[in-house]
Amino acid sequence: MASAAEQLAANLNFGALAKAEDLKKRLWFTLGALLVYRLGTYIPLPGIDPEALRQIFNANQGVLAMFNVFAGGAVGRMAIFALNIMPYISASIIIQLLTAVVPELEKLKKEGEQGRKQINQYTRYLTVVLALFQSWGIAVGLQSSGSVVASPGLFFIMSTVITLTGGTMFMMWLGEQITQRGIGNGISLIIFAGIVAELPSVLAQAFELGRQGVISTPLLLSLLILVGITIAVIVFCERAQRRLLIQYPKRQQGNKVFEGNSSHLPLKLNTAGVIPPIFASSLLLLPTTALSFQSNPPEWLRLTAQLLGHGQPLFMALYALLIIFFCFFYTAIVFNPTETADNLRKYGGFIPGIRPGEKTAQYIDYVLTRITVIGAFYITLVCLLPEMLIGQLGQSFYLLGGTSLLIVVTVTMDTVAQVQGYLLAHQYEGLVKKSQLRGKRR
Repeated sequence: MASAAEQLAANLNFGALAKAEDLKKRLWFTLGALLVYRLGTYIPLPGIDPEALRQIFNANQGVLAMFNVFAGGAVGRMAIFALNIMPYISASIIIQLLTAVVPELEKLKKEGEQGRKQINQYTRYLTVVLALFQSWGIAVGLQSSGSVVASPGLFFIMSTVITLTGGTMFMMWLGEQITQRGIGNGISLIIFAGIVAELPSVLAQAFELGRQGVISTPLLLSLLILVGITIAVIVFCERAQRRLLIQYPKRQQGNKVFEGNSSHLPLKLNTAGVIPPIFASSLLLLPTTALSFQSNPPEWLRLTAQLLGHGQPLFMALYALLIIFFCFFYTAIVFNPTETADNLRKYGGFIPGIRPGEKTAQYIDYVLTRITVIGAFYITLVCLLPEMLIGQLGQSFYLLGGTSLLIVVTVTMDTVAQVQGYLLAHQYEGLVKKSQLRGKRR
């Protein structure tokens, strides 16, 4: 059995990929869908003056600047996909939070596939509501920001709301199609494609700053080395797990006695994923965004936006505290130690030295809390990296650190793991067919 596994691992190469027809179709479908998404990020909204929009957007350092990274530049161009998939992500997070406090949703979650479909339907409805609200805010903000809109009025607001909401719904459908008929998670791949598409221009901008002398050559090389180290740290921490030993006792079925076996309960170092930095950034950048859409803002809003500017000590301190808070909060939402302990007791599993039931739940919660402390520190350090660069260099480096690298690395790891899974299944099918042919010949 070991030699067969070694042979399968050795055969997972491009030759195996060439023979896996189903995997090739999935890969081509995924690439085609992502190409459609990228084309949509270049189709502008009707009635927008691109030059006036570019001037206002370059002066804006609010939440739109961060979302422009995730949208692949569609926000800066104010394209039909400017909202990107963010309303769907926000709706998914809100529904997950409500599932923990609303008994009806919690009951649906436990009903299996049928309940999951109903929850997904609620998520789609909430996505439409959020998209309508956000697109209306963008339309009103564009109309009140000066000469961006050629013909302001009700028609512009209605057309912008319909176009942006329709673009979000199309992207949500496209992401679901990638998940079902392609490879990887469709929503994650759409965000991944937007970030990666902007990476060449950001690197070119960094090298141009080095050529102009704004950034010294040693500093630029140090920046690239720092990016490599950050990627290595993200890979290591995202793969890190604390495995709790689970023991299953002997059991008798009829006249047969089956020996007890053991397995592991994996607890990830980073259970919350990229949700904490996204939520923390959105909350802290709201004052700056509100300031950018007002021609004569009040004094308190101007002072608040100045104190919460990128690279400011207050911004980084609050950013770190919010990331840590959301790490613990979201981990508590997505992982329930009591439910896990009940499932273990239901199937006869137990942690050696720990009594089943409440004691097991307390022990799992004890271990999870301590590894979440390390995970929160890791996410905070990675996400504060671009803020430190902004504070020191006065340049925006969203794509060279923080949340962007975290998304790119984790999505790449998950997609590669799925490709390897398809290749492994294909290799097993080939071995089964060969063994069947040999049996017939004999």
